[in-house]
Amino acid sequence: MRVYFTTIILLILPLLGLTQSISDLQKQKQETQAEIEYTTRLLEETQQSEKTSLNKLRLLNNQINQRTRLISTLSDEIAIYDQCIQNSELSIEMLQNDLQQLREEYAEMIRLAYKNRDVNNELLFLLSAESFNQAYRRLLYFRRYSQYRKDQGEIIGEVSSVLNDNIKKLEERKEEKQTLVDQTRQEYRMLAGEKGQQDTELQKLADQKRNLQQTLRQQRKIELQLEQEIQRIIEEEARKNRANGEPGYALTPEQKLIGDNFEQNKHRLPWPVERGVIVERFGVHQHPVLTNVQVRNNGVNIATEIGSKVRAVFKGEVSRVFGISGGNMAVIIRHGAFLTVYSNLREVVVKKGDLVDTKQDIGTVYTDYDDDGKSILKFQIWQESQKMDPEDWIVR
Repeated sequence: MRVYFTTIILLILPLLGLTQSISDLQKQKQETQAEIEYTTRLLEETQQSEKTSLNKLRLLNNQINQRTRLISTLSDEIAIYDQCIQNSELSIEMLQNDLQQLREEYAEMIRLAYKNRDVNNELLFLLSAESFNQAYRRLLYFRRYSQYRKDQGEIIGEVSSVLNDNIKKLEERKEEKQTLVDQTRQEYRMLAGEKGQQDTELQKLADQKRNLQQTLRQQRKIELQLEQEIQRIIEEEARKNRANGEPGYALTPEQKLIGDNFEQNKHRLPWPVERGVIVERFGVHQHPVLTNVQVRNNGVNIATEIGSKVRAVFKGEVSRVFGISGGNMAVIIRHGAFLTVYSNLREVVVKKGDLVDTKQDIGTVYTDYDDDGKSILKFQIWQESQKMDPEDWIVR
């Protein structure tokens, strides 16, 4: 039986790792499903307007990416269940073989005991001993033999119990796998519908190239105003420092400490809105509709719900509050050597010189009811004059 227990341990250890992998995938699946539900809610807000918009297309693109990620997670989970099922079937087969062998050995033991029942009469066997030592050894033999038969029966019962548990778990895993397979098929159907809607929106927008080009020019103008304002802040502070005989970008000890703390929280900064979906990422990328046209984004665009509050991602001092022609209000907060920029705000509740704390409300995101009711926060992070990718800083 020592071989049997070793076999079970070797089978159980891999299953423990697979169970952990399933748990991780299920957590990832739940997070992706929550993102899809939130994006669906934002899309429903845009559906109230029949107007085709770039925002609607970007939300659809985002949802398609999320749905694809969910399908990939489901496929990984199914693959792990296949491995669990395969291991369980192997375990059951080995347990059945062990149980069969144990029963055969036990049956043979009972058969021999019955065949030699007269010879094995304990009292006669002991009395026929030639010496006391021989009688004592025969007594020990009877006791050990009796205990062995008892142990063998208990082991058969234990193996039978483990076997029945494994069979039950195997059936449960097969049912869970089938549920995942059905869910994957449903997700594929929904993905096909979303891609169909994406094609429709793309076709509609393709007929509005002139309007899109005009919108793109307006966006570039807004980005340029923001960039100029940030550069103005940096240059003004550099001039003040130089006038005081300090290096251009010198920081006070307190500012340096805040900047160091900001940098130490990379990947852990909260989002500038409570809930949102990134619909346009940092850097240069292809325009979703216009061919051979590239879009440059100095930060990220976050779609959120109507009336969402905008909040500071870290403690700091408000450096600027200003309006942008065609781009609504903007707030710039300094965190030592770092600047965070929040634009496309409807209203602002802070002013220049205010000290703000992490997650403190600074305003409300603007909702464009003339353009499908979109609510987009434009968020940037700068390290002095260097643009940073906000996705490298905010928590996943």
